[in-house]
Amino acid sequence: MASGSWSDPPSGLIFDMEPGTLQPAMERHPLRSLRPSLGVAGILTLVITLAAELFLSVRAQSQTWNEALHLFAGYRYWQCRDFGINPEHPPLMKWLASAPLLPLRLSVPQLPQGTSKQESNVAARKFLYAHDADALLFRARLAAGIVTVLFALLLFEATCCILGRGPAFLALVLFVFEPNILAHGALVTTDVGMSCFLFAAVYSYYRFAKQPSTLTLVECGLMAGLALSAKHSGIFIFPILGLLAGFEILSGPRFDSAEGPQPARRLDPLKRRFLRLGAQYLIIAAIALATLWAFYAFRFEARPDGGKMTPPLAAYVRSVKSPVYSRAILALESWHVLPQSYLYGLADVLIVSAGPRPAFLLGKLYPHGRWFYFPAAFVIKSTLGFLGLLLLAPVARGWLDRHRRREVLFVAVPPALYFAVSLTSGLDIGIRHILPVYPFLIVIAAAAAWGVMERSPRLKYVVIVLLGFHVVSSLRSFPDYLAYSNEAWGGPTKTYLVLTDSNVDWGQGLKSAKLYLDRHHIKDCWLGFFGSADPGYYEIPCKHLPDAFDTWWGRPVEVVPEDYQGTVLLSATQAAGVYWGPGELNPYGEFLKSSPAEVIGGSILVFRGRINLKGASQRSRLDRAWQLLAESKLDLALGEARGVASAAPRMVYAHYTLGHLLAQANRKDEARREYETCLTLAQTVHPEFQWFWIPFIQSELKQL
Repeated sequence: MASGSWSDPPSGLIFDMEPGTLQPAMERHPLRSLRPSLGVAGILTLVITLAAELFLSVRAQSQTWNEALHLFAGYRYWQCRDFGINPEHPPLMKWLASAPLLPLRLSVPQLPQGTSKQESNVAARKFLYAHDADALLFRARLAAGIVTVLFALLLFEATCCILGRGPAFLALVLFVFEPNILAHGALVTTDVGMSCFLFAAVYSYYRFAKQPSTLTLVECGLMAGLALSAKHSGIFIFPILGLLAGFEILSGPRFDSAEGPQPARRLDPLKRRFLRLGAQYLIIAAIALATLWAFYAFRFEARPDGGKMTPPLAAYVRSVKSPVYSRAILALESWHVLPQSYLYGLADVLIVSAGPRPAFLLGKLYPHGRWFYFPAAFVIKSTLGFLGLLLLAPVARGWLDRHRRREVLFVAVPPALYFAVSLTSGLDIGIRHILPVYPFLIVIAAAAAWGVMERSPRLKYVVIVLLGFHVVSSLRSFPDYLAYSNEAWGGPTKTYLVLTDSNVDWGQGLKSAKLYLDRHHIKDCWLGFFGSADPGYYEIPCKHLPDAFDTWWGRPVEVVPEDYQGTVLLSATQAAGVYWGPGELNPYGEFLKSSPAEVIGGSILVFRGRINLKGASQRSRLDRAWQLLAESKLDLALGEARGVASAAPRMVYAHYTLGHLLAQANRKDEARREYETCLTLAQTVHPEFQWFWIPFIQSELKQL
């Protein structure tokens, strides 16, 4: 931590630092009178506040989509090093979160033999709910939350080193009340952990660039390795450090002598600087890769005891759209450069991010990701106070001072690169995917605030108002941080109108739904839930509306009435139609156009009175037809399917179900007509959202 006392703080602006020093220049400032004890008390108060926000908010949440799988995978890593489970994420955060479960000696369900997400999620769900799920989750979330608390201290230390103690305190305030950090900071996921270690790696490299030492070089390599081991997007640490190293090369001295350049030797210093920094970069990369291997127990094979990945990596990479990437992954596997499980997960990231993956933004469902998704989500889900402080950055004194170039680059390059990459992403499902930009932008906002206050004492009131608005807006959203949006978009209860998935509704609302039902003494209700949590665990009395993942969880089919008088609880993600499609493809589309009686936790919409459930009813009857087929009641199944196909003549799934049942009855001519109708509909009714059906139905026709 930077030297000095709270009673004599430095000026604090990055861009007012004396050239060649780590400590900013000392200037007079209104906060100079802060006492050391007051400063320490302030830091402790903020850290305790952060811990309270994290742990009290997650206590009110049910399991979010990925948590059971991460927890199950991590527990199995500790037991038998089976990295074939959940390979789409590296193991670091799963190791950490599951460590508190080891003393419990938990029973484990039958392990998945394949590597499909369905198999793994089903096994993970059984694992979690075979025990006290809330108790297991709290232990794991406590471990995850500790990382976030340490992240806050790291941010304070880094900002103190670069800016000074006053700006560091501002940065800590911004971090502690940042809704997106609070939303994910105590969940058993990978986003905050990777953000922390990527920031730590950049900070270590900054310190190394200022005062090179072997210890700092090794530290940077270790932090980069932890970023790699937390999430596959941690790989961006390499281009980030590469760009920063390149700027260091270009900004260094070009001549050996103060007397001027010698023509024959003009480029020699630049070459030497390139070789030295290039060698240091390679050392960092080598240490990072060694760290990654350590979290895979230095074993290449994903599964223990000779177990194989199913399908093998060679078959799995065929789904990677880019032949360059697929060949590169196979080459890395052949040479054993990276662990097999890591490469499998890297292939999965490339497959998923390439899409097609629907994106819901500003009330519209897009068939693919949009370049403006993450910039728009950032504006929606950041507090107005924080956005206002960022807007002060260009006018802060010294912003373009050429002597402060290194500090500007080290805080600006990482978020700029991340945002640039996000514009090409096809995986537009949550701001958590650009969470690493926040710590760097917090540093910039703190620098801007401090610089503005130095420029004009009157403007300090603008900073105080913006900072206060940031804090108040965050506190008002407690404990519903996942559904946060700023006041310009209506706040957490309105976010579902413009965003969805992990921005709003990630399955976290079952506890709040149970409290709502108990408070209103509701026993007769229907629930359309999105998530991997088990409503039965929370003793929710509602019957289940159809969900795209019902077959995963093996939920019994309940035929929904077309007209219902009572209470319907519907997850916001269901209403948005991300897993159904737009318009008539979405059985819950009309709910998004209606005003709910209440929004529970920002994620579950409540409707009361006489409710039209025709779309859900038709879907449930088709599910019933498939269940009857499994029970060898073909005639009854045909009756259900015919009824739905007649009532919903433009529903692809209805005609496909009827066609399949007719084929089972060996009525091939009738089956062919249904399949042809189905194909025509798939090609004409929102075909961009029915990309799966067209080749599938064509294949079915060929088999008749």
